Amino acid sequence: MNEVIVATRNAGKAKEFIRMFEPVGITVKTLLDYPDLPDVEETGKTFAENAFLKADFAARSTGRPAIADDSGLIIDALDGRPGVYSARYAGEEKNDQANNDKVLAEMKDVPGEDRTGRFMCVLAVAFPDGRDPIYAEGRCEGIIGFEEAGQHGFGYDPLFIPEGYNVTMAQLDPEEKNRISHRANALRSLRAQLPELAGEPE
Repeated sequence: MNEVIVATRNAGKAKEFIRMFEPVGITVKTLLDYPDLPDVEETGKTFAENAFLKADFAARSTGRPAIADDSGLIIDALDGRPGVYSARYAGEEKNDQANNDKVLAEMKDVPGEDRTGRFMCVLAVAFPDGRDPIYAEGRCEGIIGFEEAGQHGFGYDPLFIPEGYNVTMAQLDPEEKNRISHRANALRSLRAQLPELAGEPE
């Protein structure tokens, strides 16, 4: 596997996958390279179902192995929300600021010790020949801050303080984030199943 399609148009995610695959010599293309392909409706009830829907469509459409992730923020005090609805939690189409504002509003009375949560990522690899997909899962435990901080990253990064840190994910430099993130952990798990993807992200 010297080229993979990453089934996303999210520029932030695309940059992370490119950084992770560059050290092992694998070329990454994304749906940004295939502007005529339509978006896949994420109708799954789980991260794994949504990841497969996206990967399978990209693999069949391009004739290349395709990787898709579905990821989100799981907050214990909110009974697991926003979960699979993380990207559209505020009811607006992928509006990061509205999503963060909604989480902060819902957690305004939650004390620090109860603000635990985790980023979850499930990767699905689909193949154009229809062979069984491969799945990998990664997590990053942490707590939800009381306000946004940091300029890096995207999504809920300005709210999420990873376990063992006193700054948010958005305050970490990209290399450090890629070392500890849920997506990096999922990719490490995936590489254990795909020898041709062996190697650690820098």
